[in-house]
Amino acid sequence: MSGRIVIVGAGVAGATAARTLRNEGYTGEIVLLGAESALPYRRPMVSKELLAGTVEERRSLLQPADFWAANDIDLRIGAPAESIDPGPGLVWLADGTAIGYDTLLLATGARARQLAVTADRSVAPDGADAPLPVHTLRGRADAEVLRAAIERDGSLLIIGAGLIGCEVAATARGLGAEVTVLDAGSAPLERVAPAIVGDFVRKLHADNGVAIQTGVRLAHLAHAGDQIVAVAEDDRVWTAASVLVAIGSVPDTSLAFAGGLAVDDGIRVDERYRTSAPGVFAAGDAVSRFDPEAGVYRREEHWNSAQAHGAAAARSMLGLPAHAAETPWGWSMQYGRNMQFAGMIQAGDELVVRGSIESGDATVLALRDGRATGVVAIARPAEFRTARDLIGRSAVLDPGACADESRPLAEALTLSGQS
Repeated sequence: MSGRIVIVGAGVAGATAARTLRNEGYTGEIVLLGAESALPYRRPMVSKELLAGTVEERRSLLQPADFWAANDIDLRIGAPAESIDPGPGLVWLADGTAIGYDTLLLATGARARQLAVTADRSVAPDGADAPLPVHTLRGRADAEVLRAAIERDGSLLIIGAGLIGCEVAATARGLGAEVTVLDAGSAPLERVAPAIVGDFVRKLHADNGVAIQTGVRLAHLAHAGDQIVAVAEDDRVWTAASVLVAIGSVPDTSLAFAGGLAVDDGIRVDERYRTSAPGVFAAGDAVSRFDPEAGVYRREEHWNSAQAHGAAAARSMLGLPAHAAETPWGWSMQYGRNMQFAGMIQAGDELVVRGSIESGDATVLALRDGRATGVVAIARPAEFRTARDLIGRSAVLDPGACADESRPLAEALTLSGQS
């Protein structure tokens, strides 16, 4: 319960780990390093409240500003780590400072995926060449820049109809912008929701003046006066004053890779969040964690999963049993509609619908060989919690009972001895 623990990354995984260490009685030094020049905040707000500018800073924080000093946590913001050396146990900061550690937690998160198309170079005011101004959205500073562009220019083209793309579209419409969304897939939100929910999302946006165009493969971006032109491989063309690329993220493994740790679609960790280097742990969006039941490595990108990772990794660093991994889940708010999702829905799963998707009041359950594997709930938080519990238990459900709204969802268990 002594020594120095250094945590690289002050997002929800790193911040939760620091808090959990103190809650579990750790009395040694804790150094929490944040690359951003902002106190740890709620990143899901970036595409909604922070982009809209409708929330006070204090309400966006993970903890009150005085929490860190009150709990003897050495929080250093604006302090990006440059490299790690697991041999002597050192973290080097960008300013040349070296910090020694007894235990290290890497919670480096993820970076925005870049668009792999050709793009012309624009001309800066001083006449010099400059990259075409295309935005990505990961943090608070990105939200401030994007909001300024939306308010200044009045039109936005979003590439990607995933969670970030759809949420930004709704927020930008609320700011008065003309918005179009392009996606290479067949339906919005197809990574987290089945097509029948994607169709609802498409109509929800259309009803609010946003066109979501799917099946679009971009070939080229260019300037045309004060507009940016996007050209598809089939020669369709869209124009807007600003462009946001929202096509997912990639794990930020640069520190781990340079430090000689095992990396493969994330920093590889075992079920106790231990990396391949002694004394080095990792958690959050950056990790690919071993699932002993399935015998495979998995990477999760949900905010709630990162929070759970941080708490579990902290316990593991103290030699305590980590809590069982919870079912990955998340949520989205678009035009005042709350959508929650959990587990994993795959092609071929049997889908059971409770309620009416068209009216925006429904729960869609995915069953695989009768077992609950995934759920999407629209405006049904209580039923969502029940479904998430059933997924966590790999409950075998009766499809007919699931669809029967005269019975609570919890009664849909088969008579196979489950309770």
